[in-house]
Parts: sequence; structure tokens; C-alpha cells
Amino acid sequence: MRNDMTPSRRTVLMGLAAGLGLGRAALAQGLPTVAVTKDPTCGCCERWVVHLREAGFTVTVAEAPVNPLKIRLGVPRELASCHTAQVGGYVVEGHVPAGAIKRLLVEKPKGKGLAVPGMPAGSPGMEIDGVEPDTYDVVLFGSEVRSVFARYRGADLA
Repeated sequence: MRNDMTPSRRTVLMGLAAGLGLGRAALAQGLPTVAVTKDPTCGCCERWVVHLREAGFTVTVAEAPVNPLKIRLGVPRELASCHTAQVGGYVVEGHVPAGAIKRLLVEKPKGKGLAVPGMPAGSPGMEIDGVEPDTYDVVLFGSEVRSVFARYRGADLA
């Protein structure tokens, strides 16, 4: 038997939902903005931006030639991909999963940034219906470091 002071199940669930919504907003406010530079005609880059936004990042997009930026930021040619981003003082090259970027921002390792060379099938932005995702490395790179930061299959840790 319920008295008038006991909240209904619906009231409790609505309160939880509202609280979770506020939690996501607070999380997004705690993440730095990701500044992406991409070619204006690149569809996979747009899908990667959507992936980041769905993970809680605020993303700005500049459509411009990316190769001069890659050179200026010190992205090694063999680690290059189709778009380049900057976040929290780091460079993010290619289809790096949002989870790896969040880990980078928390751990703050020494290095210039992260890269996913090429365009692995199934990586964020490179999903193709009916094609199994590749397993690929997210590489931490810099003048004194180059190592595997994480291994992914599609958008999930492998």
C-alpha cells in the first residue's frame, strides 16, 4: 500500500532519466573541443565527426587542405590518414576511436598524439555494411616515441 508521500515508479524513473541527461551534459562540458580539418568532399570524415559528437565531444570542422597541416603538426607520412584533428594539445590523425581520445586526455602521455594510419574498415567513420571490421592499432607518436597505444576491432577495444 502506497501513501501520498511515496514517489511513484514513474516519478523515480523520470528523475533518474533527467539525472542521466544532466550527467551527459556535464561530461560533454568537461571534454575539450576537437578541431577537425578535413577535405570538403570526404564522407568518412563527416561520419567520424558524428562518432565524436555521439561520444560527448564538441567538434568544430574546418574544410581545408590537410597536408600542410599534417606537416606543420609533425604527423609522420607513414601514419597519415584522411583528416587531422587537434584536441587538448594533442594531434589526432585519422579514424581514432573516441574512447582512445578520452584515454589520451586522461593519461596525458608524452607524445604529439594518436594516429590510425590509412582507413581501416570498420573504424569509426569507415563502417561498411556487410564488411567485417579490421583489427588495427592506434599509435602514440612523437619525436621520441612511437608505440601501440591501443588495439581496436571496429570501434571496440580488441
